[in-house]
Amino acid sequence: MLWSLIKIVVFVAAVAALAWGAGYLLESQGGIQVTVMGTEFSFGPLQSVIAVIVLMIAVWLLLKIFSLLVATWKFLNGDETALSRYFDRNRERKGFNALSEGLMALASGEGRVALAKAQKADKYLNKPALTNLLTAQAAELAGDRRMAENTYRKLVEDEATRFVGVRGIMKQKLADGDTETALKLAEKAFALKPKHGETGDILLQLQAEKEDWSGARKTLSAKLKNGQLPRDVHKRRDAVLALSEAKDIIDDGKDIEAREAAIEANRLSPDLIPAAVLAAHGYIDQGKPKYAARVLTKAWAVQPHPDLAAAFAAIAPDEKPAARIKRFQALTKSKPEHPETKMLKAELHIADEDFPAARRALGDLVETDPTARSVTLMAAIERGEGASDTVVKGWLARALTVSRGPQWICDNCQHIHADWAPMCGNCKSFDTLAWKTPPMSEVAMPGGVQMLPLIVGAVEDNSGAEAGGKVATRSDIEDAELITDPPEDPSAPNKEEKAAS
Repeated sequence: MLWSLIKIVVFVAAVAALAWGAGYLLESQGGIQVTVMGTEFSFGPLQSVIAVIVLMIAVWLLLKIFSLLVATWKFLNGDETALSRYFDRNRERKGFNALSEGLMALASGEGRVALAKAQKADKYLNKPALTNLLTAQAAELAGDRRMAENTYRKLVEDEATRFVGVRGIMKQKLADGDTETALKLAEKAFALKPKHGETGDILLQLQAEKEDWSGARKTLSAKLKNGQLPRDVHKRRDAVLALSEAKDIIDDGKDIEAREAAIEANRLSPDLIPAAVLAAHGYIDQGKPKYAARVLTKAWAVQPHPDLAAAFAAIAPDEKPAARIKRFQALTKSKPEHPETKMLKAELHIADEDFPAARRALGDLVETDPTARSVTLMAAIERGEGASDTVVKGWLARALTVSRGPQWICDNCQHIHADWAPMCGNCKSFDTLAWKTPPMSEVAMPGGVQMLPLIVGAVEDNSGAEAGGKVATRSDIEDAELITDPPEDPSAPNKEEKAAS
């Protein structure tokens, strides 16, 4: 309210001052006389003031027109002027609009639209660092791989965008299956930007595929140094690479280096089962059975595994079954309730032909956690105790319907492997194999239920059993005989596992 009152007072005062000034000029005498080419012009006081104001406006307009003419001349000569800046801002606005529309089209999956917008943005902006990247990705989306590669090569020429260009070409080579070139490009990209996590992962995977274990370990160390890996993950993966390197040395026949590499792999990750087995065999070759037993016992306490039991048996290959049972107590005292421990004890007693002790060792495993191996062991126990063929074949028939037990399974694609490997043979993932039980298949075996009478045999009709049993039960009887015969080989647990599978 006060501000409005002040504005009214100021307005009235200004009008009063103008009115007073005009009246004063009208009442004044004299004026201005101007002679132009012999002609006199007389102006009164008020007219003189108006003439001065008009003259000032005319001079201002003339100066502006002159400045416009000068700017136009500079613009035509290519110099930077206000006029050129105006057109530049206009072009820049159009270019950034086209760039944003191209990014939106790229995100929407419209490759052709994104490519057209990228070309329009390049026309207006003249900033290849921005537009070339959009052009390359839009060309890839549109299926024009040649144009995409050419654009990536342009990015490689500029130091500021070299990494982006190398990475783009690397991904194209990976898509084409050219892993040799992709590996070289990945090494170049990783050298340009070692803290880029995705590039480091790709380089590590390609080096593992090419079995360049030494180079992969260097890459892994660089990732740890750059803070891209937790220390425990680095330790585990470095052990996997060291183990793979040790296996390569074994293939080359370098025994001493192989033993050292295996022991190093086990030191890095004592819970890595293949590393423990390889290190144990290295100690056995060196004549150090106590070290081998210590390595295997430590690994068994983390994860019982049949390969550990086979390596533990190889420490004393010529011992009797009773002596082996006693020596294996050092291994089986840890994890006594683990299914692998129970099955190992049962196998040892079967080899010693102490079938009641084998039954006690197996316990209720065939009921609580039945697997093909535990059920087959029960068939061997029944055969050893003198049970009928019908009972034995009944257990063998059950082995066809239960789980096969833990196996090497890829955590990424769930592919099952017969042996451990540093990389999944199916999805090429690194260090994803785990010893676990696969899920039971929901697909029923065709005619599986109808086959069971042929496998088990008919109890009441002996002639029918003979007719169906000659072909259908032969392999099962051979399996039972293989299990019940006490093996003399020190790696008996591993062989019995193969028989069960």
